[in-house]
Amino acid sequence: MARRTGRFSLDAFRHEALSEVGSTNSECLARARAGDSGLLWITARRQTAGRGRRGRAWTSEPGNLYASLLLIDPAPPERLASLPLAVAVAVHATVKAVLPPGSEALEVKWPNDILIGRRKTCGILLEGESLPDGRRAVVIGIGINIRHMPDSAPYGVTRLVDHGAGISPEEIFAHLYREMASILEAWDEGGGITIICERWRQIACGIGEKITVNLSDRSLVGTFAGIDDKGFLMLDTGAGGVLPIAAGDVFFERTE
Repeated sequence: MARRTGRFSLDAFRHEALSEVGSTNSECLARARAGDSGLLWITARRQTAGRGRRGRAWTSEPGNLYASLLLIDPAPPERLASLPLAVAVAVHATVKAVLPPGSEALEVKWPNDILIGRRKTCGILLEGESLPDGRRAVVIGIGINIRHMPDSAPYGVTRLVDHGAGISPEEIFAHLYREMASILEAWDEGGGITIICERWRQIACGIGEKITVNLSDRSLVGTFAGIDDKGFLMLDTGAGGVLPIAAGDVFFERTE
């Protein structure tokens, strides 16, 4: 059983709500450089410079949730690779709590895209920075489409209001605040990766399906064979072996 340190207990977290900010992730990193001790949530009604993975813009009008969590030295460096999976499990539980019964399938696309009916409703961006005093800042940025979604995207998108969940950003953040604390406690600075990987597999999208994985320098095609015990995507290329992938964008052959 994972060791319970109490470091990520619910009462250890703080929250600051802003009206407008360039980026909640950038704000958290600025707080870290100024000496913040972490476990700080920053939310904003609107972002003027929201961003997603690979520098993509993120729609940031009022009505959606824009939240970032600052962690300082959350785990030994060799254990940090499992954090995106833990975050995905927490956000999945958050969205599940607000969707009405009978909604389309709610799943996670590796590593941490939250899908409703195979369409993306949440973006998660993890960023890290080494601080001058030797600490490591890690920021978990989460944007959930509640009332707005991008006009164009390289994948299918959706929003919660289209699935009967016309709630406020404040309401869904209350769920996220609790779920993230619970999952980070179970994650246990990376020591609870076995528990996290098992929970992730239970909500995973597309295991056994044909996928394309876009890497920084090339694209690979194969069958999604699940994740290993480190959280790496396992791609069966049909060439006599299964290839572990640490980072990449996944597209399903049938729907994207």
